[in-house]
Formats: sequence, C-alpha cells, structure tokens
Amino acid sequence: MNIKITGSGSYIPTQTVTNLDFAKHEFLNEDGSPFPYPNEVVAEKFLEITGIQERRYVTDNLLASDIASIAAKKAIEDAKIDPETLDYIIFAHNFGNVKQGAIQTDILPSLASRVKHDLQIKNPKCVAYDILFGCPGWVEGVIQAQAYIKAGMAKKCLVIGAETLSRVVDIHDRDSMIYSDGAGATIIEATDEEGGILSHESATFAHDEAYYLYFGNSFNTSHDPDVRYIKMYGRKIYEFALSNVPKAMKECLDKSGIDISEVKKVLIHQANEKMDEAIIHRFFKQYKQTPPEGIMPMSIHKLGNSSVATVPTLYDLLVKGKIENQELHKGDVVIFASVGAGMNINAFVYKM
Repeated sequence: MNIKITGSGSYIPTQTVTNLDFAKHEFLNEDGSPFPYPNEVVAEKFLEITGIQERRYVTDNLLASDIASIAAKKAIEDAKIDPETLDYIIFAHNFGNVKQGAIQTDILPSLASRVKHDLQIKNPKCVAYDILFGCPGWVEGVIQAQAYIKAGMAKKCLVIGAETLSRVVDIHDRDSMIYSDGAGATIIEATDEEGGILSHESATFAHDEAYYLYFGNSFNTSHDPDVRYIKMYGRKIYEFALSNVPKAMKECLDKSGIDISEVKKVLIHQANEKMDEAIIHRFFKQYKQTPPEGIMPMSIHKLGNSSVATVPTLYDLLVKGKIENQELHKGDVVIFASVGAGMNINAFVYKM
C-alpha cells in the first residue's frame, strides 16, 4: 500500500492588486513615525527582495471557507471519488473566517465542518477538523492524513489550505504587501500504485522563536489598540528559515533513501523569492551540489504569499500545466517543504 495525492484543486481570487496599488498607503515605522522613503522606492525595494509583482485578494462576499469549498470540489472531481467516501476533512488555516470590514474571526463551527456542509456530505463518520500550524499547515495536514491511512483509520482524506490574509493586514505596515488570499485542496488516498509519500519531517521551534510571527497593533498609533493585525520579525524569520529549513529537507530526503540527483522539483512555501532561492542553494550545498535550473517552480511573483494555500496551490497549478516552463511526470521525485508561524518547519518526499 502506498499513499498518494490522487486529485487537486485550487481557487485563485479574482482581484489583482499590484505593487503600484500600494502607492496611496501611508507606510509608518513601528513607533508610528513616517517612513522616510516615498512609496515608489518602497515598492521597488519590495519587488527586489521578495519577487512579488502582484497578489490576489478575494472579493468582499467570499470567506476562507467559501474558497476552500471551491478548491475542495475541484479536487474531488479531479480524483473522481464520491465525497461520501471521505474519512477525514483536514482544513489548515490561521485566522478562520474574517468578514470584510470585521475585526473578529469566526471559527464556530470549524471551517472544516463548513466545508463538509458545503459539499453536502451526509456520512457522519467523515470527521472534519481544523489545524493551526502557521504557513506549513497544509503540509502538516498531509502528514496527518498519511498517518491515519497507515494506521488503518482512513482510506481517503481531503486536505485543504486556505487563507484570506487581506482581511488581517495593517495597511500602514510595509509587510502587508507580502500577503495574499487563496485556497488549495488535495485528496490523499491509499493506493496500489507505485510511489507516493516516501518520508516526512516536522518540527516546532518555540523556545526562542514562538513569537517571530504574532498578532499586534497597527503602526498607526491612533488606531484602536484592541484591534490586532498579523505582524512579523522579518529578519529573524529569514535567518531562522535559512538555518533550519535546508537541514530538515536533507533529513527528510536522507530518510527516504532517494539520492539528491533523483529530485526533479522542490515545492517550497512561497514566502519570499530571495529567501526560497537561498534555502534551495543551502539545501543542495549540503550535498556539495548546486541546484539544477528549473528545480524550484514559483508562483509568488503573481500570487503573493497566501500562507497555507501557497504549496497546494502551486502543486495544483503545476500538475495542471499552468506554471510556465514547468511540468511534472509520473515517477518524478518532489520535495514539499514549508516554514512559518510557531515557528514550524516540515517537509515530505513524494514520488509522482
């Protein structure tokens, strides 16, 4: 028995927001003082560092659970399964449903239960639950689904990553330009086919690193102090990721028994182009090699950082032939990896 991704789907929001659209924002320092550079310079430096040219936001009428349901339906259709046969629905997110203009999250009922309701699944033994694991949530959901299947507790699982970060950003913080919205979903199944998940790694670093990403006040000191927004210590996260993600990827690959030369693609969380490139170089350097050209497909340039949605969305776009000059073939070995709030790191090695 092997465990494979048998179907995938994604939802790419329809609202495109370019870097120039931030020109009207009043960017401030953490203490509320005016930022010393004009917004054009901010946008130019931002593009140079992150590689993000534009990002996608959901329309006002959509919630995280709505776009998750759209992606889930596509994944179910792609896998050609009856949704009533699903044993688990695992929904990775961080902020729940946040309505446009609201200041409160809604996670009652759980977003996974809402997706089950949207899919009109009647089977009560299809267990639906949410996981909060930062940006690596979808990868962790796949690892959990694999564990259920290995233990004989499940045969088919739906794993979703969806987020509407545009609803929780501080418009006075330059970091708000990184974030975006999106949803990706996959069906994970037991199969007699060759390949599937070969190994995994997962870790939480919380002794010194727990609050590298956190909920904090707006940089505009006149805003209500009880309203919080996503905040991060970008430099600390960058250094943390470079030190720890390549190691975790190597441990995962070594555990799989696959040689580095057999790896065809690395699908890594789309957080920052420069950071991802540095991680890939450090990963290959551990084997005294340089990364082959085209090893790391990217979606961040046009889609931004949609947290838990970046990896499943990237995978779906890749297998559907929607990433330019990139493709996957049966038998290809792929490494999935992510890093994010917690601070959490995970990876799995997968054979198509």
